[in-house]
Amino acid sequence: MNTNPEVRTQKREHGYSTILFDIDGTLVDSNDAHAEAWVRAFAEAGITVDPAHVRRCIGMGGDKLMPEVSGLDEDSPRGKEIARRRREIFTSDYLPGLRAFPDADRLVAAFKERGFTVVAASSAKREELSRLLQVARAETLMDGATSSDDAEESKPDPDILHAALARAEAPAAAALMIGDTPYDIAAAARAGVDAIAFRSGGWNDSDLAGALAIYDGPADLLANLASTLDGRLEQAC
Repeated sequence: MNTNPEVRTQKREHGYSTILFDIDGTLVDSNDAHAEAWVRAFAEAGITVDPAHVRRCIGMGGDKLMPEVSGLDEDSPRGKEIARRRREIFTSDYLPGLRAFPDADRLVAAFKERGFTVVAASSAKREELSRLLQVARAETLMDGATSSDDAEESKPDPDILHAALARAEAPAAAALMIGDTPYDIAAAARAGVDAIAFRSGGWNDSDLAGALAIYDGPADLLANLASTLDGRLEQAC
């Protein structure tokens, strides 16, 4: 933790001490890959799903996505097999080619340098999250990480954020969520956490309503971080 007195003063002024980062679509350009892996896994099981519908459900965990697009329960024998196959397809065919968004690691580092506690709060499974943090070059920057394995319900339910807050030992009022989907914004609202949204996940501004501010992605927020901390976030406190 940065103990620079100037940084501590800045934190008190803005009211936030903790940043909760979504990863897929926020730091890593992976939403399309997740959607394609799901569609392929369903197809192998003989189930035709609407790819556009699947794509708009990315950001939910599999417990929400699967019944939404197919009517199957993830805990059913068929559901478990499709989820297992989806993980295999994503890990072997898509994950090795994923790239971080520009300045993803620099943005995380910038918050750390300003004295914030930074925790990943993702709907991904724990093993996938570890690999995604490596892609983002942020695995050594995070103070902690929570995944769908740490929550009973995935986003838009707030369980993952509650787990992240516990990991950070921070109250909801002291945390800011940064995500890219309506499910991130909804989960943050249900957890009593303010949120900033990125367009990098493929959603438009109306879908991301409820965020304090909307940026194109990590590079955009990084370029405007000083004014954001001095403006929007201060006003939100």
